Amino acid sequence: MEVINAVGRRKAAVARIYVTDGSGKITINKRDLEVYFPEQRLQFVVKQPLEKLNVADKYDIKVNLNGGGFTGQAEALRLAIARALVEINPEDKAALKKEGFMTRDAREVERKKPGQPKARKRFQFSKR
Repeated sequence: MEVINAVGRRKAAVARIYVTDGSGKITINKRDLEVYFPEQRLQFVVKQPLEKLNVADKYDIKVNLNGGGFTGQAEALRLAIARALVEINPEDKAALKKEGFMTRDAREVERKKPGQPKARKRFQFSKR
């Protein structure tokens, strides 16, 4: 199998991944998955598409991750992995889509408006 590329995004986080045949090693920014995401919950989020298709120990994944916070990065990586798995085997798309792994979460931070303290919050109104 040649190298499969995929991109996943979430909020300000961007995950570019390269999937090759291997033993299930996930390397993020030249660090191991367990080192980059020490929290168990984030490791679980990243591995969800692989566990769903029972291919967790079949592919090696090299990841370039930047932007956003750790939760956004984990979800961006999950989307990228799901997209790569569909590129490898298109029959898996229905199973991944059913779990919601193929959907790009388009919610972004709303910009701050001038003359207000935050995006929607307004200064206290004074009648007199």
